Amino acid sequence: MIIKLAYGKTGLDLELSDELNVTLVEPAYVPGLPDQKAALREALQAPIQGPPLRDRVRPEDKVGVLFSDITRPTPNHLILPAVLDELAHVPRENITLFNALGTHRPNTEAELRSMLGDALVDDYRIVQNNSFDASTQVHLGVTSRSHDIWLNRELVECDVKILTGFIEPHLFAGFSGGGKAVMPGMAGQRTVLGNHDAGMVGHPQATWGVTWGNPIWEEVREVAFTVDPTFLVNVTLNKDKQITGVFAGDLDTAHEAGCAFVKETAMVPVPRPFDIVITTNSGYPLDLNLYQSVKGLSAAVQVVRQGGAIIIAADCWDGIPEHGLYGQLLREADSPQALLDTVCAPGFLKQDQWQAQIQAQVQLKADVYVRTDNLTVEQIEMALLRPSPRIEDTVAELLSRYGSQASICVLPEGPQTIPYVRA
Repeated sequence: MIIKLAYGKTGLDLELSDELNVTLVEPAYVPGLPDQKAALREALQAPIQGPPLRDRVRPEDKVGVLFSDITRPTPNHLILPAVLDELAHVPRENITLFNALGTHRPNTEAELRSMLGDALVDDYRIVQNNSFDASTQVHLGVTSRSHDIWLNRELVECDVKILTGFIEPHLFAGFSGGGKAVMPGMAGQRTVLGNHDAGMVGHPQATWGVTWGNPIWEEVREVAFTVDPTFLVNVTLNKDKQITGVFAGDLDTAHEAGCAFVKETAMVPVPRPFDIVITTNSGYPLDLNLYQSVKGLSAAVQVVRQGGAIIIAADCWDGIPEHGLYGQLLREADSPQALLDTVCAPGFLKQDQWQAQIQAQVQLKADVYVRTDNLTVEQIEMALLRPSPRIEDTVAELLSRYGSQASICVLPEGPQTIPYVRA
């Protein structure tokens, strides 16, 4: 059998013998909407709850429109023009587009143009959140979990805040979309670190598909409401990155509807754990680096047995990456257990520790192999992982260890599908 893995922009063919004990787990395919632009327009004019977007905004209002960065496949080039069409009564100088970077690097002008189109970049003011510059932030108190709330000052000063994004299962926030445009999107580093600290990330409910009862999701929502969000526009996507649903209106109701839709198509039960799980990070742009690809590992670990193996195919054209502290945390540890001990030490708080923590937790359950064209063997080993130059060869090696009838699970779309062992 030949299975197409989501890998970079081109995909990667995986060839496995038909005689192997293979289970393919992928999301139910939902076709793209026949007219995506019309669907967006209709959702903005007739939202799930509340008045149309146009009726919520006065011409004199100062408007902020939040959009996802290059690490997300959000169709900004479709969503933002639809939103701005509904704001035709607002002077352009009153509108700012906010790139909700969280703690990610700024996007280049070329990246912005590829994401938004030349017209938006040329015609509108764009502010990229800088979570590391406290002078750009304002303090709005503390959360119910005693974490300081620091948010982008210019966003807070807007009369209208329109949140955009897309919804998929998230490894510790339950689902993406919703309030995540504000936190971590437009938050200061101190707020992100508090929300993503070891205790929050290590909470048993901080996992795929869980919202209420998940301390990370609940705090994200709490922080988002401190800026009084005016309107949410979230979409769902299929593996071809086509829009399958538009969920617009008030933050809670629109996001809840989108999460329910995703849960029906992306959460897949399996009867028992597998010896080997082959996964991806959903291809471009999600597998741009190893840091992001931890999401694919987290999806796989849900259904691998203790002592089993995970193989991930990730393009990693952006490397480990060099920016942020994820790579440094890996280099400074000599084992997954040492990495976890460092991150969970009392008082330890550093950028990107959450991704290192999850990677370590995965590795304490299973061996992890990486198939990539853009990391060297040395880089992979420095990251405490094992290289897999060719997945078929790694599978053969594992079968010689586990037996020829070892169970194999393949997640060709990575975290677009979240498998779980049926209770």
